[in-house]
Amino acid sequence: MHQGHLEGLLIDRLKQDKELDQERAAANEQLTRAVLRERLNSEQERSRANHLELEAKAKQLEEKDRVIKKQDEFYKEQLARLEERSSEFYKVTTEQYQKAAEEMEAKFKRYDYHPVCADLQAQILQCYRQNTHQTLSCSALAAQYMQCVNQAKQLPSSGFRTMTTLCVVEED
Repeated sequence: MHQGHLEGLLIDRLKQDKELDQERAAANEQLTRAVLRERLNSEQERSRANHLELEAKAKQLEEKDRVIKKQDEFYKEQLARLEERSSEFYKVTTEQYQKAAEEMEAKFKRYDYHPVCADLQAQILQCYRQNTHQTLSCSALAAQYMQCVNQAKQLPSSGFRTMTTLCVVEED
């Protein structure tokens, strides 16, 4: 009986070990499920936090965008005002310039100057160039030129004026 008793104890022990292994496996499975649930909850919480952070950043960006648009509109208005003022200033300045130019033109008559005896003057210059060491060879041309100039001085309507070495006639 002793051996039967031991076998019974051994069978009981094996049953208990088997039940204990099953309980351990079930506990491990429950623990694994709990850990997975906790990880999932933690991941969801992190995801919500990231989502909230992104929403906050999006709101900040929207606010910055609104401020930038408001500033842009303000500067466009300022630029339009400056362009308008510049245009008005240009118009006034142009009108004043035109008026001053017209006043100056009215004050001072325009004169057209034409050289007197230009053909003789050109002939004398050519003669002097050709006879650089014999200038007396050009004296007959010089005399004709002087006579032409004196005749131009005698004409009262010629408006004769002298400018440096050139003789010119003023015409209205």
